[in-house]
Amino acid sequence: MATVTSADGTTIAYETQGSGPALIVVDGAMCYRDQGPSRDLAGALADTYTVVIYDRRGRGESGNTLPWSAEREIEDLAALLEAAGGTAYLVGCSSGAVLAADAAARLDGVTKLALYEPPFIVDDTRPARPDTFTAETEALIARGDTGGAVKKFLKDVGMPAFAVHILGLTPVFKKLRAVAPTLPYDQHILGDTSRGVPLDASRWAGVTVPAIVMDGGKSPQYMRNAAKALSEALPKADYRTLPGQTHMVKAGVVGPAVKEFLGR
Repeated sequence: MATVTSADGTTIAYETQGSGPALIVVDGAMCYRDQGPSRDLAGALADTYTVVIYDRRGRGESGNTLPWSAEREIEDLAALLEAAGGTAYLVGCSSGAVLAADAAARLDGVTKLALYEPPFIVDDTRPARPDTFTAETEALIARGDTGGAVKKFLKDVGMPAFAVHILGLTPVFKKLRAVAPTLPYDQHILGDTSRGVPLDASRWAGVTVPAIVMDGGKSPQYMRNAAKALSEALPKADYRTLPGQTHMVKAGVVGPAVKEFLGR
């Protein structure tokens, strides 16, 4: 493990695998190096790229200087870009795809974007998230009910109630509770993109690099519509569906699709 120091003094933990052009994987909600898809993705990409996986602030071995803001997370990526030599591809998954796109609009050195299933709600194919959703999550965390915050999140993303209950009895639930305080971070990054209305493309007007936005052919329709919408909002983006895939990232499928795009 190595570390970089972000602009506000926060220590960000990361590691690298492979060799070749630099590529940074940006995780989604509750994911970090030892929980989520980034390590498997790194393994699928390391034969072609120098892959950087990192713990977003508040997770794993990274610090969590407060108050949090999306700008601080972009500064974390700026520090990682500098450590990677000044330029890198960004590969973002779920809400990490949104953070990666926002970072590309702000930072020099991002050379291409590969994004998988941003969790927007852009139409009526599922109910909009209530305007109070993030505040309710923050209230649960403030009173120490991290388990309740995790369960609220899992139900929102479509996990059946019985499955949420069973997960709550397993050892992995303790790990999820540990990073539950970062759930509002991802919800704030999503901002007003979950209201069931079209995206405001001006948010990403400054993204000048080529991009691809991917979804899974077995994902919920709202998620697929969200990916298509982001591809249309980004100035230079392609859209691709990976047949048979869901929101759960399978490195053996997503990795080759990322390589194919970045290799053009």
